[in-house]
Amino acid sequence: MLRKRAEAPTPLDGVDVLLADLDGVVYAGPDAIPHAVDALEGAAARGVRVGYITNNASRSDAVVAEHLAGFGLTVRPEDVVTSPQAAMRLLRAQLPEGALVLVVGGEGLVTEVERAGFRITRVAADRPDAVVQGFFPDVSWRELAEASFALARDANGDGIPWIATNTDWTIPVAGGIAPGNGTLVSAVHTAVGILPQVAGKPETPIFEEAVRRFSASKPLFLGDRLDTDVLGARRAGIPSAHVLTGIDRAKQLLSAVPDQRPDFLLEDLRQLSEPYPATVVKRDETIVGSARVGIRDGRVEVRAEGERRIDLLRAACAAIWGSGLPIYALDVPERLYTAR
Repeated sequence: MLRKRAEAPTPLDGVDVLLADLDGVVYAGPDAIPHAVDALEGAAARGVRVGYITNNASRSDAVVAEHLAGFGLTVRPEDVVTSPQAAMRLLRAQLPEGALVLVVGGEGLVTEVERAGFRITRVAADRPDAVVQGFFPDVSWRELAEASFALARDANGDGIPWIATNTDWTIPVAGGIAPGNGTLVSAVHTAVGILPQVAGKPETPIFEEAVRRFSASKPLFLGDRLDTDVLGARRAGIPSAHVLTGIDRAKQLLSAVPDQRPDFLLEDLRQLSEPYPATVVKRDETIVGSARVGIRDGRVEVRAEGERRIDLLRAACAAIWGSGLPIYALDVPERLYTAR
């Protein structure tokens, strides 16, 4: 009697908490990404808790939860971890309750500073105990100047803590890609000559806050950017799944540096609960499912396309990453850049 081959495990097996980025993973612009809502609700139905992590400091957790619920997701404010919340984790470790904080940012940041028990000012003349800076589209030169005045060092080089919610250089908006909080933080940095502590991705405080809040023992992070999502998860010691529905696609994955390589690579979130074939290396070939890729004399060779485009991309990534060679030293077929 022939024994049926056991199916490969899925990325979701053994996971107790899914931590999902938002833009590029759950939604793109005003619309939910196809299959994302069903996949996340399906994971929750299997007993996996789903949390959401965002670097966006302009919206409170309640506003984010309402936005996600509008797509049909079952989500409460406490299921959302924001970079201002992670910033408060850093601030509480350095200041007593009731300390005065100069805030550069909007409602999302103000809400968390007040929740944490700190007093708020907008002017350096009040002699604040710290500065917290987060993105808000109406942040003005005057507010950046007040932050700079407050952060000025004394004759001994001493100053007050400066915490940035995140340092994303860009932010996607309806009109295209616009300057993000990192750009505004850089303006203050140029004026004062110091760097802030950073709470959001790719730094670890936001991941630590999420793990603590959800009591996660086997978390999996879902992201669409290598330089913030995957890098941050790796720094925090959390496995990551990169989904090809957002910013970084095949080209960026093929050339990913070691600390920005995800544990799982998904075409969309349906594949969270689908079998995930193992990567097998035989002689000079890397095999995923029925896709086969080899490297010979500096040329990346597609030896079998396979049944699924994602398997071909996975095999190509594994072959290139395992070669130890930078992408610019290899001749890569153009079709691999569009494998997704």
